[in-house]
Amino acid sequence: MTGIESSRDSFLQGDVERIANSACIPWDKLGGCSVLVTGATGLIGSLLVRALACRNRLFNQDIRIKALARNREKAEREFESLVNRPGFEIVKGDVTAPIEGAGDVDYVIHTASATSSKYFVTNPVETIATAIDGTRNVLELARRSKVKGFLYLSSLEVYGVPAEGHVKMQESEAGYIDSMKVRSCYSEGKRMVECLCASYASEYGVPIKVVRLSQTFGAGVAYADGRVFAQFARSAIEGTDIVLKTKGETLRNYCYTADAVTALLLVLVNGSVGEAYNVANKDTAISIADMAHLVCDKFSGGRSKVVFDIAEDATKLGYNPVVKICLDTTKLEGLGWKAEFGLEEMFRRTIESMKLERV
Repeated sequence: MTGIESSRDSFLQGDVERIANSACIPWDKLGGCSVLVTGATGLIGSLLVRALACRNRLFNQDIRIKALARNREKAEREFESLVNRPGFEIVKGDVTAPIEGAGDVDYVIHTASATSSKYFVTNPVETIATAIDGTRNVLELARRSKVKGFLYLSSLEVYGVPAEGHVKMQESEAGYIDSMKVRSCYSEGKRMVECLCASYASEYGVPIKVVRLSQTFGAGVAYADGRVFAQFARSAIEGTDIVLKTKGETLRNYCYTADAVTALLLVLVNGSVGEAYNVANKDTAISIADMAHLVCDKFSGGRSKVVFDIAEDATKLGYNPVVKICLDTTKLEGLGWKAEFGLEEMFRRTIESMKLERV
């Protein structure tokens, strides 16, 4: 078992090794087990796969990794250094259809989801179908396999718009979501899937756990990624202005990918069945406008500035209503987790990684 897990990106490889060496993950419970990762070529899924492979390489952990992907060729390119390793397998499949060929598994980490805000408003039916039908198919696999643990990646968007003045959200709280707005397809879909997971736990005994991630980014973000953090990073790299279509008043906290994956593996094994956990760096709360200024000031070398070009109807661009929300991570920290990367370091590593992809 030779080689490393990300030969083209030293920043991503550093994150992979950091996760693989994390003392807060109960690795002994994963040793000798099979782990199915859906959405394996996505940002979070691919980092999970690489981290598990790295743990095997460094510590002979004997974790059998099953990477579920719709496109085998894409997955083989993504994991070119892993395809010939013992214990690694690409399973071709789409979560929106019954999953075949995965065999029995011990753990499932379900990361597959629509992620583009523009896609949410142009393809709301498909967004909902991927969430609900896709998760049901994965849950059915978990049910048949009598898994030891099932982890669903949810989102801070399940909290909707909190009551005015209430910013810090615990897992037991909820805000308002307008179900008649097309953009709500993502947040309402996530809410329904959380309930679906809880229902499978209650009716069929599937040991589900849910993590609600704040917006998460880091090394490995694709250069063409359309999400706001990638747009800001590209502007800094290219020396172009950051153009905001809103006043940038939305405020939330964020999480670095390596911190998030460490949390995921911890909750998968040690989290309580039937419960949800917030995942965020509690010290990263910032508005979109202030984050844009931070990126320009710290990473553009003075070449970029923030420009406001307010859209007449921002919802048509996929933007949510203005929200001010920060996830309370007390429950997760009670399991022994702590975020390590602050916002500036998150952007620094993301930008340097994106530069390597651009070369």
